[in-house]
Amino acid sequence: MFKLGLVVNPFAGIGGALALKGSDGTETREKAMAMGAEQRALSRTHIALEVLIPLQPKLCIYTAEGDMGASISREMGFDTKVVYTCPNLQTESEDTENTVAALIQANVDVILFAGGDGTARNVSHIAGDTVPVLGIPAGCKIHSGVYAVTPQAAGRVVALMLQGQVVTVHDADVMDIDENAFRAGTVKARKYGEMRVPDAVQYVQAVKVGGKESEELVLMDLAAHVIEDMEDSDLYVMGSGSTVAAIMDEMGLNNTLLGVDVVQGHTLVASDVTAQTLLDLLQAHHKQYPEAARKLVITLIGGQGHVFGRGNQQLSPEVIRFIGKDNIILVATKTKLSELNGRPLIADTGDVELDQALAGFMPVVTGYHDQVLYRLGWQSEGGE
Repeated sequence: MFKLGLVVNPFAGIGGALALKGSDGTETREKAMAMGAEQRALSRTHIALEVLIPLQPKLCIYTAEGDMGASISREMGFDTKVVYTCPNLQTESEDTENTVAALIQANVDVILFAGGDGTARNVSHIAGDTVPVLGIPAGCKIHSGVYAVTPQAAGRVVALMLQGQVVTVHDADVMDIDENAFRAGTVKARKYGEMRVPDAVQYVQAVKVGGKESEELVLMDLAAHVIEDMEDSDLYVMGSGSTVAAIMDEMGLNNTLLGVDVVQGHTLVASDVTAQTLLDLLQAHHKQYPEAARKLVITLIGGQGHVFGRGNQQLSPEVIRFIGKDNIILVATKTKLSELNGRPLIADTGDVELDQALAGFMPVVTGYHDQVLYRLGWQSEGGE
């Protein structure tokens, strides 16, 4: 079941039509409402969610009570779970932040929020780069790059994710302006942060030959991205397969194609390790470098989509838990992902609870500074 987080700022954009140059602050909102302002955020959320109506059996909307999302979700017939209730009649910025925190705790796949740049700032303050987010444009100020071009476009991007399509993810700037200065005729915009934003799939990239991916060039680009991000103090567990082998080759290190190797500081620490040896190395590294990270570079089996449980049993549940989901670097070419025809990646570690914990949309490195979001599912007797 796809878990869609939804946050609506019901007061977003109410000052726009009244030339109030924004809606930040209780005083401005009260003035706008007294002047007969129309609350457009809910209607624009409705437009985005309409796209998802045919996919209702596949998703559940996690949101806040009332006009922050639950009312419109229920009205449109979506399975709805409330994770936060606003204590006051008029919502404030902290209510947006509290809702986002609750959505992250609920492990949603993506957060869809309706608002303007002020709302984006609130979402960013809590979400950061922990979960993909996408904005439904509903505010007076839309300077941030985290918004879809239209509410309907926002719905379409989420629909692509639901249907298992390859969706590109990129870091987008969260921008906002000083409303008081804006009302005085001065535009002072500045960057407040970045968030991970899913976008419509784009297969066109620089590394192409004859209109198709050149496997060799793509792997070189992919390897360059991973190597560039490597920290000397971190320990890297290098999984099996030709894609990971390309990264090892680019570093000039011997590689065990059908085994697991360990690297630190661009130096080979251990080759073809067993599960126990690997766990011992991870624990020793943690003891020596407690502030450093232990990371896993892994790919999938082409055509099948298995990430864990096929040819890499050295990556035991204990090893994977020790490393942690956030430290898994998944690498694959877009061609290999496309060959799955929308089927999810598979985690079959032998530990059902771990498989479930690993499930969800994960970033996949597909080239140099190029990533996409792809769903990692889990297997049980009843299916996914």
